Amino acid sequence: MTTTDTSVELTTAPADAPATNVALTEAAAVKVRGLLDQEGRDDLRLRIAVQPGGCAGLQYQLFFDERSLDGDLELELNGVPLVLDRMSAPYLGGATIDFTDTIEQQGFTIDNPNASSGCACGNSFCG
Repeated sequence: MTTTDTSVELTTAPADAPATNVALTEAAAVKVRGLLDQEGRDDLRLRIAVQPGGCAGLQYQLFFDERSLDGDLELELNGVPLVLDRMSAPYLGGATIDFTDTIEQQGFTIDNPNASSGCACGNSFCG
């Protein structure tokens, strides 16, 4: 699986924001499970992170990872092992990860209530 980057500008998230209410749609779960099956390893999990970068300041990264880092939040959603690092987790509370496969668009999308309005580039969010 290649890393998926989507630039975002996030509003300030409270330190105690619950990240356990991250959702993974069935379409996204089916795609991730298929990609995990192709990898042929059972030690991989989908890691979702928020990193500095992109035109608006922050971007999402989705990738398979076998590591366990100090403070990681480990979840299983729709049969998919998922991990969030402790710095990203507060920004992802309430987010929904989906997968779209249409003529117009293919890929993972993240609907995040912590992100502000979209920019003209289509890959980032602005305040």
